[in-house]
Amino acid sequence: MGGGFPDGMGGGMGQGGYPGCNIGGAYPGGPGGSMGGGHPGSQLPGMGGQPVYNPPAPYSSMIPGGMYPKRTIIIRGMIPHGANRMGFNLVVSRSRDIAFHMNPRVKEGAVVRNTRTDGKWGKEDRELSMNPFMEGQYFDMSIRCGNQRFKVFVNGQQLFDFSHRMSFSEIDKLEIEGDVQISYIHF
Repeated sequence: MGGGFPDGMGGGMGQGGYPGCNIGGAYPGGPGGSMGGGHPGSQLPGMGGQPVYNPPAPYSSMIPGGMYPKRTIIIRGMIPHGANRMGFNLVVSRSRDIAFHMNPRVKEGAVVRNTRTDGKWGKEDRELSMNPFMEGQYFDMSIRCGNQRFKVFVNGQQLFDFSHRMSFSEIDKLEIEGDVQISYIHF
């Protein structure tokens, strides 16, 4: 089975995948993949630098080169049994504003999305047709930056779009916190 990611990006685990995942393919630059580089004319999103394997949570890292259209961040991990909630944040480090906050709430069965500007949270987005973040389950997520919105895919399927509420070009940091075990991050 193929990916389901746009622009030719494989949606599966490739080599070294997780048990229980029934999707195939490989990531550009990841195990079994090839670097697309995001050069003009390339069908693959820009992926730069080396992947990070098994970082501890909470995790915080500068995003090399920041966010720009077609930039994709890949995060793979697992939701441990007893998990309650976790947060994935794209941050403007100079102001500490959170341009994109994704908060899977395992016990509620919700995936809350929001922005925090000047210490104040905006209006929550909660509507989803499904929630792939469940106890004991592995996930394979990509956050792709577009001109107007972020597109988030989980396990090869588009989960939601989140329209930019502030300039994506100022985003320069990824933060991950909460009840989650991260096995792979690639910018």
